[in-house]
Amino acid sequence: MDMRPLKHFLALAETLHFGRASEACHVSPSTLSRTIRQLEESLGVRLFERDNRHVVLTRQGRSFQAYARDTLEEWERLRQSLMSEARTLTGEISIYCSVTASYSFLYELLSEFRTRHPGIELKLHTGDPAQSLPRVLAGNEDMAITPRPRQAPDALAFKSLTRSPLVFIAPHEAHDWIPTTPESPSAKQWREVPMILSEAGLSRQYSDTWFRALGVAPRIYAQVAGHEAIVSMVGLGFGVGVVPRIVLDTSPLAERVRVLPVKPELPHYDVGLCVLERRLRSPLIAALWDEVIEH
Repeated sequence: MDMRPLKHFLALAETLHFGRASEACHVSPSTLSRTIRQLEESLGVRLFERDNRHVVLTRQGRSFQAYARDTLEEWERLRQSLMSEARTLTGEISIYCSVTASYSFLYELLSEFRTRHPGIELKLHTGDPAQSLPRVLAGNEDMAITPRPRQAPDALAFKSLTRSPLVFIAPHEAHDWIPTTPESPSAKQWREVPMILSEAGLSRQYSDTWFRALGVAPRIYAQVAGHEAIVSMVGLGFGVGVVPRIVLDTSPLAERVRVLPVKPELPHYDVGLCVLERRLRSPLIAALWDEVIEH
């Protein structure tokens, strides 16, 4: 069975861009356009509204998106079930994580797995950790390495890999806005501190809670997607940032910043691997999940 038309449709539904979708599918934009047109002719409806500048899913397109995801999952589950009887697993698993997580966890996580299952292709996508859960829940990724949310959705399975404290960091150079007594913070002391924070995600939630408890609104100098960039901006002297300690420890710019001994301390990050519970019925996904030892 040829499942490529469904894969091509899902790629376009996610990117809403013919150029990026065709590149992800390794086909030409004209081939992708022809595939979408053939699907629309078979269904008798328009799946996308498109012009020279925009591509948007129609209501029928959103319905077909759910169908396409379910169909591909069922097909992959059946195919892997049949192949597991022959002791062979082939296919691909997509994993989303931050740049830091890619070199902090992936080697240990995947090295033995690749030896046991050479027929499984692993696709890695990196980006802002705040996007990890939404991408898994939307079906755009099979798994993600991500901080455990305060309230994990019931549909999600999570295995912890490590715990990392969140820390305030400042540049080594002296600045008059760096708090002199961070161990005993006050609203007056922190009101004028330029803060470099994540745009979203757990670290931003914890930072906002800390400032609310102090009774002051943070003075935001920059909001950044990804913790690695926060270390860079703090090292350049733009302000004080909040990052997981694991990001700082693996950063090539770690020597340019220092940790402020702020009290009260921010909560720890519980970093782990997450997947939709229903995806664990796939022999492919289950094989990798079973390899992970929870810490």
